[in-house]
Amino acid sequence: MNPNKPNPIDDDVWRSRFVTINLTRIGGTIVCLIGLYLWHDDFLRPGGAIEIGLPLALLGLAISFLVPQHLAHRWRTPDDQ
Repeated sequence: MNPNKPNPIDDDVWRSRFVTINLTRIGGTIVCLIGLYLWHDDFLRPGGAIEIGLPLALLGLAISFLVPQHLAHRWRTPDDQ
């Protein structure tokens, strides 16, 4: 074996990473939808609550788009870099 070549990662690790990335996307989407619901519906107060709903919706969008990219980059990059 070549000592410079990293050990291959088994299928269980890849499967768990795939599930983690997709659950992060789904969770961010759910947070975004809850924020939109609070923003536009009369759940908290009549006329909606933009000061709670808008930041929550933006947070959900950031989770949906940025966190999976960060995780994929982190897992793709070797540990020594």
